[in-house]
Amino acid sequence: MANEIRVAIADDHPLLRKGLRQVLEADSNMRVVAEAGDGQELILQMAISQPQIAIVDVDMPKQDGFAVAKEICKRKWPVDVVFLTIHNEEDTFYAAMDLGVKGYVLKDSALIEITEAIRTVAAGQFYVSRPLTTYLLQRRHRSQALLEREPGLKSLTASERRILQMIADNKSSKEIGEELQIHYRTVENHRVNICQKLGLSGTNSLLRFALQHKSEL
Repeated sequence: MANEIRVAIADDHPLLRKGLRQVLEADSNMRVVAEAGDGQELILQMAISQPQIAIVDVDMPKQDGFAVAKEICKRKWPVDVVFLTIHNEEDTFYAAMDLGVKGYVLKDSALIEITEAIRTVAAGQFYVSRPLTTYLLQRRHRSQALLEREPGLKSLTASERRILQMIADNKSSKEIGEELQIHYRTVENHRVNICQKLGLSGTNSLLRFALQHKSEL
């Protein structure tokens, strides 16, 4: 089917995986192309099955959801990640958003919400379980307020914005380079450009800025 959405599922609970598969396969526009019980197995399967969307449990053995999301980013796969989790803490939610996760679904409502979540993400939008929508709105408001206070942020490229977020995670240029698969000197050049655009002087001032505004970036 031309508009079929290819989905991968990863969760260490077989019954939940079975339930998710049944719900998704009841929709003629969705097809489960991979199923795994841990993060490592999921990565191996996705390399072959090439899904569009990966439904990933945050807490899994071998590689957790965050590690899987980082690996997908590192490999530059065109796969949107939807986290499946019991965690409703604000910090965990923001950490997921910082990784570029496109959906955040609470497990207690997963079987009800998962189809809508996949459709929403496939359409290029974010999906968040209803109890957590306040977090998403707060993040957007803070981000907009920061842009108004720091107009230089608007001139940052997508790569510079991503590097700034990684600096906020206290990562070195070498670590950033390894994760983005670019030379660390290229990262250093990006740092210089970011400082110029934000009117900052020195590496320490850039780190302070990134840490201060981490939740808004």
